[in-house]
Amino acid sequence: MKKIVLVLFLFFFVVTTGFVIAEEAKPALAPAQATEAQSVPSAQAPVAAPAPPKADTGDTAWMLIATALVMLMTPGLAFFYGGMVGRKNVLTILMQCFILLAIISIQWVLYGYSLAFGPGKGFWGGFDWIGLTGVGLEPFKDYSATIPHQLFMAYQMMFAVITPALIIGAFAERMKFSAFVIIMILWATFVYDPVCHWVWGVGGWLRDMGALDYAGGTVVHINAGIAALLTAILIRRRKGSDHKAILPHNLPFTVLGTALLWFGWFGFNAGSALAANGLAVNAFVVTNTAAAAAGLTWAIIDWIFNDKPTMLGTATGAVAGLVAITPAAGFVSALSAIAIGACVSIFCFIAVAWIKPKFGYDDALDVFGVHCIGGIWGALATGLFASKAINPDGANGLFFGNPKQFLIQLLAVLVTVAYSLVVTYIIYKLVDLIIKVRVPERDENLGLDLTQHHENAYTVME
Repeated sequence: MKKIVLVLFLFFFVVTTGFVIAEEAKPALAPAQATEAQSVPSAQAPVAAPAPPKADTGDTAWMLIATALVMLMTPGLAFFYGGMVGRKNVLTILMQCFILLAIISIQWVLYGYSLAFGPGKGFWGGFDWIGLTGVGLEPFKDYSATIPHQLFMAYQMMFAVITPALIIGAFAERMKFSAFVIIMILWATFVYDPVCHWVWGVGGWLRDMGALDYAGGTVVHINAGIAALLTAILIRRRKGSDHKAILPHNLPFTVLGTALLWFGWFGFNAGSALAANGLAVNAFVVTNTAAAAAGLTWAIIDWIFNDKPTMLGTATGAVAGLVAITPAAGFVSALSAIAIGACVSIFCFIAVAWIKPKFGYDDALDVFGVHCIGGIWGALATGLFASKAINPDGANGLFFGNPKQFLIQLLAVLVTVAYSLVVTYIIYKLVDLIIKVRVPERDENLGLDLTQHHENAYTVME
């Protein structure tokens, strides 16, 4: 069954690629037709067309760097998660992250970008840009007037890669690799791409309503975080997790991953200005400030409730701060970022330390507790702290005299949660019905590195 499924997906990609090549190979207008078209008399004197937008070299250079920074976040996430699982599952986490970088990159070029960002008011953006047809090296002014359209596409590709990768932490150490690949492709297509279009795409209904999401609070973190919670519940607890805590096998890996994420997040948030300008600088400053405030706050909370400040807690807090500032980075000040960062550690600590044990779900690496809760707070905090003094193209939040913005943010949160829950449930159940999602108990005991990939991270001398 596994081989049949893999062959079907390979066939799908080949057919899609063939369709794209066929589209690109359509003949241009024949010379006779072109001459005839040109000979039709004009009813009016010709009007000079406006000059097309021209790429700015400085903005283009910055966005190339920002794109590379966001790409680095997925390997960073691999180390962040990899250090927290058991030693017999670390390579599986790394493999899952890296294979998503490959799979979603292809999906995005073939059809994902068109579905997410193609102009249109439908469920998706449409199919006009399948295989990057019409996505050239000139700017597309509705998204960015100063960088090549393909660069904007590549930048957004890296967001599409890391979003499903975030979900990995919820079902760590339990999912078949074949099921993982299928679920991630379906989730990227039917969950990420539509939500991305609604919030960021031209014609997206949440965008037109005025929802603010500067760099991915709803599109990335809430979307992935709520899917992670549902997946953790459906796949059930890890064997033995009822009786003992499963501790990180390599905390330095997790710290390295945190550093790479923090570093890459400057591209994630400051890059979302899509230009080398003052707004990018503001996003850079508030990103660092919120991460610092959140990491410090979590360390203090650890000190109060667990007697000692921990490295794992401080790293978790820093990531929570980065999550929370993501939707707000282009709309709030540095002082607001301190409040957002400090508060998110409190909310996420409650979710991780109290709510998860209370309800008994095995969100292995706290994806829901950090990314979904942090993303919800960040989206709502944008509706509180946003200021047109920071970004004239944005909106004022509740604290600046505009309570309507908070309600719009709340609606965007609720829509994202509801949609992601429903479609993730359907995808999971469908795949589980066909090939079973969870590994057998024997494979879980031996570890997924060996049973899914025939490799070991460490050589142990007995």
